[in-house]
Amino acid sequence: MEFSVQDDHIHALVEGDDKRSLERGLRSLIARVTKRVKKALGISRAKVFGDRYHRRDLTSPRQVRNALVYVLANFKKHLRMTQGAPRIDLRSSAQWFTGWIQNRQLPAESSPVEPPRTWLARVGWMKHGLIHPGEAPRSPS
Repeated sequence: MEFSVQDDHIHALVEGDDKRSLERGLRSLIARVTKRVKKALGISRAKVFGDRYHRRDLTSPRQVRNALVYVLANFKKHLRMTQGAPRIDLRSSAQWFTGWIQNRQLPAESSPVEPPRTWLARVGWMKHGLIHPGEAPRSPS
C-alpha cells in the first residue's frame, strides 16, 4: 500500500488476506527488491536484507493514520527533524499518495503501489484528518 526506502531498511504498510498470504507476499517483495538492488550495485553474493520484519496488525482508523505518517514521513525521523518541513520523501510512495491535506500534482508515472482494499486503509483513517506534508512521526512516549 505505502512504502519508504531508508539507507539501510524499508518501511511498508501492506495488506494481506491472512497471515500466510502476507508472509508469502513479503518474501516475494523482498526477493524482487534484493534482485534489483544487487543489479544496481553490481553485486551477486552480498546479503541485502536481514531475515526479519516487524508485523503489527492495525485495527483502528487512528492506528492506520499514525502508520501512514510514520511510513510516509519516516525520513524526517532519520534526519532528526522535529519540526517537519512541508515536503515529501522522494524515496517513498508519498508522491503518489492522495491523502495529503493539500492537493498535489501526481507524477506522470503510474503509482508503484496497489490501491488499498480495506475500508480502514481506503477511507477509515481519514476520520482523523488528512495528512499535512509537514507532519513528522511522533516519538514513542
